[in-house]
Amino acid sequence: MNAGSLVAAIDVGGTFTKAALIDAGHRVHQTVRRPTPYGADAVVAMVADIVAELGASVPLAAVGVVVPGLVDEATGVAKLSVNLGWRDADLAARMTAKTGVQTFLGHDVRAGALAEWELGAAKGFHEVAFIPIGTGIAAGFISGGRVLTGDGYAGEVGHITVEPDGEPCTCGNRGCLETVSSARALARRYSALTGTEVTTALEVRDRLVAGDPAAAKVWADGVDAFARVLAMVVNTLGPEVVVVGGGLSGAGDDLLDPLRARLAGLLTFQRVPKLVQASLGDQAACLGAGLLALHNLREPT
Repeated sequence: MNAGSLVAAIDVGGTFTKAALIDAGHRVHQTVRRPTPYGADAVVAMVADIVAELGASVPLAAVGVVVPGLVDEATGVAKLSVNLGWRDADLAARMTAKTGVQTFLGHDVRAGALAEWELGAAKGFHEVAFIPIGTGIAAGFISGGRVLTGDGYAGEVGHITVEPDGEPCTCGNRGCLETVSSARALARRYSALTGTEVTTALEVRDRLVAGDPAAAKVWADGVDAFARVLAMVVNTLGPEVVVVGGGLSGAGDDLLDPLRARLAGLLTFQRVPKLVQASLGDQAACLGAGLLALHNLREPT
């Protein structure tokens, strides 16, 4: 691949889509932000508009697009996104046809894991877990230099049951990790417990720091459930480092310190992974989309 090749990197989020023009040295030359429309047809059309804008004055070597939900990177098919309204959508082929530029499709969290591994907080490690905590919870895993995909099904740690008789989850199960430890769950559980409405998990953190016992309980329950799922991850995949991202990572050591302590207490002979805050913020998935395109352009060795 020519060192000057430019790719369009597009992160299709549930509310907004972020895009960038990225070169082979991972430098960002231009950015675009758009509201995300509903449905596969509308998203394909939006991606085509963004590609036309980013490629208006320079030739594009490829396009990387990452989306939420279930994604099979090998086939370029987005298997399911409830929030964006598609099932078994052949997005890579449709976007390639619409834009005239070869398009590679990926999963937003796995792309974020790739970016944190190559450019961010997990750089230099071989066995990596990247777990953003926001409205939901999912994970991206890297083992031996490869992103684990499971044909699109890997990483759904947010739907591990942590409270068998717990709250209903949007997936149809009950007591999933997302219902206890996600940012949305922490705010909802505090509001239900106290009758005082809060809208963000960081508000719960602020009340915790101020000595609010209700906030302390909700926070401790969330940390405990997350640590128990992390212990499963450690036993199964043995990561050297766990990178915590998403909006809740903004809590910093107020989250990571109790999480480290609880996880260490759950492990015996296992390697205790290093727990760190993500360093790329909300740009991780977009940068990962660029890496996806750049990797696919590389000449076979």
